[in-house]
Amino acid sequence: MSMRHTLLGILLAASTAGTVVAQDDAPTPAPPPTEHPVLRHIAAQVQPSQLHATIARLVGFGTRHTMSSTTSRTRGIGAARHWVKSRFEAISADCGGCLTIVTPHHTVTGERLPTPTRIENVVAIQRGTTDPNRVIIITAHLDSRVTDVMNKTADAPGADDDGSGTAAVIEAARVLSKYRFPATVVYASLSGEEQGLYGGKLMASYARAQHWQVESDFNNDIIGNTHGIDGVVDNTHVRVFSEGTKSTETAKQAAYRRYFGGEVDSPSRNVARFMADLAQRYLTNFHVMMIYRTDRYGRGGDQVPFLAAGYPAVRVTEAHENYTRQHQDLRTEHGIHYGDVIDGVDFDYLAQVTRLNLISMAAMAWAPAPPTDVSIKGAVEPDTHIHWTASPGAAGYRVWWRQTTAPQWQHHRWVGNATQATLKDIVIDNSFFGVSAVSANGFASPVEFPGNAGSFITAMPEAARPAGKHAH
Repeated sequence: MSMRHTLLGILLAASTAGTVVAQDDAPTPAPPPTEHPVLRHIAAQVQPSQLHATIARLVGFGTRHTMSSTTSRTRGIGAARHWVKSRFEAISADCGGCLTIVTPHHTVTGERLPTPTRIENVVAIQRGTTDPNRVIIITAHLDSRVTDVMNKTADAPGADDDGSGTAAVIEAARVLSKYRFPATVVYASLSGEEQGLYGGKLMASYARAQHWQVESDFNNDIIGNTHGIDGVVDNTHVRVFSEGTKSTETAKQAAYRRYFGGEVDSPSRNVARFMADLAQRYLTNFHVMMIYRTDRYGRGGDQVPFLAAGYPAVRVTEAHENYTRQHQDLRTEHGIHYGDVIDGVDFDYLAQVTRLNLISMAAMAWAPAPPTDVSIKGAVEPDTHIHWTASPGAAGYRVWWRQTTAPQWQHHRWVGNATQATLKDIVIDNSFFGVSAVSANGFASPVEFPGNAGSFITAMPEAARPAGKHAH
C-alpha cells in the first residue's frame, strides 16, 4: 500500500472515531446553546462590601461558641442566629416573600457538649417552580472557637472560620433570590460544627424528613484567606474536596465498583468537576483545585454528615490556610499575631469564591436532574453502548467520555432526546463514560457515571459513618 493510501486511511479512521449513533427513532434535534451570559450577570452582582458588612457584624458578637449565650441580643451564638434570621427575612421581603425561613433544632450532649445544648440552624428555602423536591443546598457554620474548644466565654471572632462561609451563604440568598429556578435552593447557617458537626447532622436529618432529593450540598468553610502559613499568597485558586467512593456503599456495590470502576466518579466528585468547568468558563483568573479527599487530612466539616446520609456534597476551602488564624486565642507571640480576626480576610478573594458557589448553584438549579439508571455495554465489541432513564424536563442529553486516568471529562456528544446511544469505534475498556441531562435553554446537569458508584439518587444508608470524628 502506498504512503498516500496509508495516510488517507488514518485520516478516515480519525474522522469516524467517536461517532455517536442515537438509537431512538426521532431525528436528533440541534443542540441548545452552551454559553449562558446570565451566569456572568449573577457573578457580577456579588459585592465584596456586602461580604465585609456581614463578617463585621458577626465578629461584633464577640463569640459565637455553640455553648455561649442564647438569650443575649448583643453577644453569643443566640444573638448571631437572631441576626442571620433577620437578614434572611429582609432578603425575603425584597423578593416578595420568596424565602421560607425555618429554624430546625434539637438538644444534644456529647464529648464536647457535656451539658444539654440547643443546636439550632437558620435556614432559608427558595422553593423550586417545577421540580421542588430536587434541592441544592449551600451551607456554612455560624459557630466559632478559640484554642480551647470548650472555652465559651473568650472572644472568638471567627472571621474566616467560618464568618467567611456564612457571608457567602447570605450573599447567595441576596443574589439568587432575584431569580426563579425549577429546583429548590436552600441557604443554611449551621450551628455546632466545632463541637462535633452537629449542625450538619441536623441539616441532613431535616433534609431526610422533608423527603428532599439533595443534588448537592456546597459546604463553605474557611474561604476568605489568601496568605498561607506556607508563605504562599494565592488569590486565584480555591480547593474543592470531594469523596471518592460513597460513604453509603454496600459490600456488594463495592465489589462491583472495584471491578468495573467508579473510585473517582462519585456524584460528589462529578459536582467538583462541574464547578471546575464553570470556573474556567465564567470567572476571570480563578481556578478550582480538585482535591481527591472528603476533607483535609485528619479533619472534617459539615459536608461529612451529608455524605453519611447518602447525599452528594463537597467542601469548598481556601487554597492556602493560615493555622495561626484558626482556633487560636487572640494574642501576639514572637511577633506573630494569632486569632481569627477580620484583617485576615481578603474580600476580593472571598467574592470570587462566592461567585463560584453562585454560578454552580444556579447552573445546577436551572438544569434538569442528572439522568438515572445509566448503564454501559460493549464487551468484546468495537463500540460502546450507553443507556439511561430520562430526566423530567430534559430537552436532551450529552454523552461524555474520558481516559481512565484523566481528571476531567474530555469528550462529549449531543444525542438529542434519545435515552440510548452508541459510541462508534470507542472501545469500552479504555475509557470512562457518563451522561448529563440538558434543558431546552442549554443548562446541563453534572455528569452521572454508570451504576451505583455514580448515581445521584439517594438511598437510605445502611449505617452512618462511624462516630467520633470532630471538626478541626
